[in-house]
Amino acid sequence: MVVRSLASLMMLLLTTAQLRATEATPVSLDFHEVEVKLIAKTNEMRSRNGLHPLAISDSLMQSARRHTAWMCNTNTFAHGNAGVPENIAMGQHSADSAISSWMNSPGHRANMLSGSYSQIGVAAYRANNGTIYWCQQFLR
Repeated sequence: MVVRSLASLMMLLLTTAQLRATEATPVSLDFHEVEVKLIAKTNEMRSRNGLHPLAISDSLMQSARRHTAWMCNTNTFAHGNAGVPENIAMGQHSADSAISSWMNSPGHRANMLSGSYSQIGVAAYRANNGTIYWCQQFLR
């Protein structure tokens, strides 16, 4: 499993359109701007609450993307079966509004602000009808 810090991801995004593999990173994912925003906003909320930032996990990114794509393609709003803590949302028009919705929900807020988690994966996809599906997944 590859885990990256948001700072290292942001630096790479500033220097290249794609996240490139390095010797220490055998798997490379391309990150969309909205994914970076979701992670940055999540870590901002954690920082405001005295918590450490979550590292980006390639395996969680892949899992969150699979689940969000499934919700989007089937027009189904439901939690996945990946066996990890998960926040989902539907219909928000920006990363800020998705984060705000989760922070205003006690269960979702508890996931985002859990001191037990150290890793995150996120995704957002727009369905053909314009609805955006959102997902965050967490690991210890």
